[in-house]
Amino acid sequence: MPVRKPLYLDNHASTAPDPAVLEVMQRVARDHFGNPASSHAYGWAAAKVVELAREQVAALIQASPGEIIFTANATEADNLAVLGLAAAWPGPGHIVTSPFEHAAVAAPLARLEAAGWRISRVPVDASGVIDPEAVAAAMANDTRLVCCLAAQNEIGTVQPVARIGEACRERGVPFLCDGAQAVGRIPVDVTRDGIGMLAVSAHKLHGPKGVGALYLRRRGPRVAIEPLQLGGGQERGLRPGTPDVAGIAGFGEACRLAAQRLDDDAVRLRAMAAQFLASLRGRLDGVHLHGDPVQRLPGSLNLGFAGVPPGKLLMAMPQLAVSAGSACSAGSAAPSSVLAALGVPPDLAAASMRLCFARDHTEEDAVFAATVVSDAVIRLRASPVA
Repeated sequence: MPVRKPLYLDNHASTAPDPAVLEVMQRVARDHFGNPASSHAYGWAAAKVVELAREQVAALIQASPGEIIFTANATEADNLAVLGLAAAWPGPGHIVTSPFEHAAVAAPLARLEAAGWRISRVPVDASGVIDPEAVAAAMANDTRLVCCLAAQNEIGTVQPVARIGEACRERGVPFLCDGAQAVGRIPVDVTRDGIGMLAVSAHKLHGPKGVGALYLRRRGPRVAIEPLQLGGGQERGLRPGTPDVAGIAGFGEACRLAAQRLDDDAVRLRAMAAQFLASLRGRLDGVHLHGDPVQRLPGSLNLGFAGVPPGKLLMAMPQLAVSAGSACSAGSAAPSSVLAALGVPPDLAAASMRLCFARDHTEEDAVFAATVVSDAVIRLRASPVA
């Protein structure tokens, strides 16, 4: 009998490319290998592929195609947004942010803070939700930017983005929203939500790695940034260099599929996560759900298990591919700063895991995962020093 591969439940870290995405990428790599900047038939054909993908990405977030800047990933998009906006101002100013932004935003903010910018970090409640009124109250006359992710990458909590965007719009302050976890999983409308800049990741919505995008508002009002790289006029001069045409085509196809499946996927994934959690709690006590129980990404769970030795849980479940937190900080031995911001005790935080179901999972997968987790927790509680 063949050995079963571990069940992949780490879809906050990355998703499996949809087969249709891989087909598009293979066709484009074979047939449209020209440089999109070249003035001949091969270049024009490649440029047409890029522009179609730009339209598909824009359609998913209710933007105009001309507002989409292709990048290598969402991390680059966030860096371009934060540091590019700062470079467009003559001197240090003030920025408002949440206490648990992804490192792609938090690290550039730390660099600006060291350079003299003032950073206000608005606290969150016990469910990991930021208060829009607190964001508004934190703004000052020299506030240049507000940063808040659409959905938290460790606990899956969905933030009140529209209310934050409204506060920013009333004060004329650009709003940067890291949408890496949200776009393709929940509806995102940059106009409705008052978003000035939005980072998007292809590989978080069943697209390829190595491709991302920055939505940059062009009117009502326009958000101005400076490029961080030089050497070409591609992407309105903000991201120079020859683009990955096949990867961008795959990104566009992933966005097209996400737009088609968004509602149906959300219903299935919420039901699957609820079934998993109910099955788990039917066999175990001391199961703690971190983050808001309702306002969370479909299929997303971050769970802590009382009485489990710190750091032992993931190694006790080789049948599952899950994580303790963000993949971008997976090598760190420090406790999760996100769970700490929620007031989770260190021992419980160290006995927590993050998992996320995806569109290709089944009810049988949810039952299997719940059985594996509950068996592991029961073993670890019985032998706490193991």
